[in-house]
Amino acid sequence: PLCPQWPYCRKRCSYCNFNTYVVPAVDEAAVRACLVREARTLLRLSQVHRWVHGGAHGRVRGTSVPTCKSPPLPYSITSVFFGGGTPSLASPRTIAAVLEAVAGAAHLPASAEVTLEANPSSTDTSRLAGFRAAGVNRLSIGVQVRGALPRSPAALHDLAVTTLLPQSLDDAELRLLGREHTAAEARKAVEAARGLFPGRTSIDLIFGLPGQSRDAWAQGLEAALGLCDNHISLYQLTLERGTVLAAQVQGGTLPLPPQDLLADMYQTARTVLVATGFRHYEVSNFARKGALSNHNLSYWRADQYIGVGPGAHGHFVPWGEGGCSREARVQTPDPVAWMREVQSQGHGTRSRVVLSPLEQLEELLTLGLRTDEGVTHERWGHFSPQLSLQAVFGVPGEAWVLQEQDWLLLDGSGLRCTWAGLAVLDSLLPNLLCQLQRR
Repeated sequence: PLCPQWPYCRKRCSYCNFNTYVVPAVDEAAVRACLVREARTLLRLSQVHRWVHGGAHGRVRGTSVPTCKSPPLPYSITSVFFGGGTPSLASPRTIAAVLEAVAGAAHLPASAEVTLEANPSSTDTSRLAGFRAAGVNRLSIGVQVRGALPRSPAALHDLAVTTLLPQSLDDAELRLLGREHTAAEARKAVEAARGLFPGRTSIDLIFGLPGQSRDAWAQGLEAALGLCDNHISLYQLTLERGTVLAAQVQGGTLPLPPQDLLADMYQTARTVLVATGFRHYEVSNFARKGALSNHNLSYWRADQYIGVGPGAHGHFVPWGEGGCSREARVQTPDPVAWMREVQSQGHGTRSRVVLSPLEQLEELLTLGLRTDEGVTHERWGHFSPQLSLQAVFGVPGEAWVLQEQDWLLLDGSGLRCTWAGLAVLDSLLPNLLCQLQRR
């Protein structure tokens, strides 16, 4: 997977603390040239490889812990996800240029999933048609993604609410969140997107807003079901330090719903969505008719990925410069500084940290358990060929207790949460990580 980032927004939302910038004017040609150059550089460094594990295993999407003797083999980019910021503010020409660069540096098949995050205020029908012509084949409405996965297990459990900005279909809630669009514009944007990207349009919902009631949430959910395509993401609002909304809540101006109401809102949504044909395939994501986000599944399965653009994060092995261990990389966040670095050295990598085998297993566990498939024995084996999933969690310890309490399952498929366990994953992970660390 490749994750290009467009860091600019027209306005900063009241709850946003992401790496976004509101500027009077953007030199799009310069940003485009740097995105293209950095994509080529990092694709060359990663050598976009798969690992081969003895004939029967075939090729695996870069999930194993390699040794320096493991030879890379060429393979295709499986997905591209344009996040930000507000990437729908970029022109279709910029999107096309990045995709052309990817296709020139590595194989980008026609079947690759190419998603664009879009703000309803920048998604009129002609612009959406331009994005489709540029190569976009999936749209996510009303959410801006940094394309970054936090590296530490402590941060990973909060992934969904710390890397995504959701939307609402209620004007009062949108004003509270400082969103630029209205509910009518959001509906119009989703309808236009469904017409151009049928079956491949995702919408996002938020719950837990200050003052939000159970009835208001139920009404919003009903409205979303009448509008949505085949994918919905569901997020609980998290207050981020330094944001306008956090200051209002901390100052006593706005009240947050109590925890029991938040839990009830989440469970209600899960039940309603599953009853209407959606598969709850990840803590915050629901899909029907097979419309899962392949790009996000790559994150949950701990595949390697490349982040391009200001503040982007990536996890990959830099084979092109002699590396043989997976690294967590972060690009320079400030767009002006990032462009200077890309122009001078081909990329704007600000930090790079080699991930230990234990850190990689911690991420695999923390991310994999977010999905309904969990962590399979096969995937665990790619990361830990000497110590099996059964050897770590099939012995007396925290995992046994959680299984007895019906929060967790360990069977022939692997380790995964039960329906009840998925809703309280954050409370399960600390014990599981402790058990892993003792091994």
